[in-house]
Amino acid sequence: MKSSMMKARIFTLIAFGILMYWFVIPAVFTHDVVELARIGKADQIPEISYKVWNYYAKDRYVSPSAPKEAVGDLKKMIEEDAELFVVTAPIWYVALEAPNYPKEAFPEGIPVYYHFDGFSGDVHEMNTINHYIGMDPMERGAPYLRALAPYALVLLALLMVYYMLYDAKILDLLMLIPVFLPIIFLGFYAYWLYWFGHHMHDWGAFKIKPFTPTVFGDGKVAQFTTHSYPTIGFWLLLAISLFSLLAIVSKRKARKLATQKA
Repeated sequence: MKSSMMKARIFTLIAFGILMYWFVIPAVFTHDVVELARIGKADQIPEISYKVWNYYAKDRYVSPSAPKEAVGDLKKMIEEDAELFVVTAPIWYVALEAPNYPKEAFPEGIPVYYHFDGFSGDVHEMNTINHYIGMDPMERGAPYLRALAPYALVLLALLMVYYMLYDAKILDLLMLIPVFLPIIFLGFYAYWLYWFGHHMHDWGAFKIKPFTPTVFGDGKVAQFTTHSYPTIGFWLLLAISLFSLLAIVSKRKARKLATQKA
């Protein structure tokens, strides 16, 4: 029984560590950084946010238009009015190949990454194309969900802490939330795409009938080729899901053994 209970705590701790490092810490400490810089209130960004953003921004995709001397430094990026991005783990990758964009700068098309709390990549370029075909800018997608994401992630982390400390059957049910986290994200992501494709506007250069962009794989939007694939954050969600499931199974096994001994 003790062995199974220890395994449950270890599995939960691993899931907790992945969630904290890749999602909770960057989401909490850099919350509203992009928005504050956008509306000219960078002076309200705490110093700790600069340090955390700089740390997590390493090796992330940065638009070719960003000044090289400013890349990776939030203060310089703001001073240069470069395109900012959230620094949690990117979960889904979308690229759009536009005929008039140079292959040297965009070998696989204009890339955009979806996160729990926002976007990264060439969001400005993608919004230009969205406008061209009559779609809303990306920022219109799930604004409340993105704003609430840091708080939801903190609650999820607290759930895991409680699961490690306490043995209550109700926590088994609540732990199904991280188990289904990849599916939950895909559900929201698919709805985002559906919403964008079914809220077309007349401002586009030509009229496109309502459609659902490709959720997974390659597709077409007007004369553009799209690519939609999971990236590192999605595989991290799968790892969280797996370890959370193993934790539930181990804890239930521990209870079963305790009942048999009694």
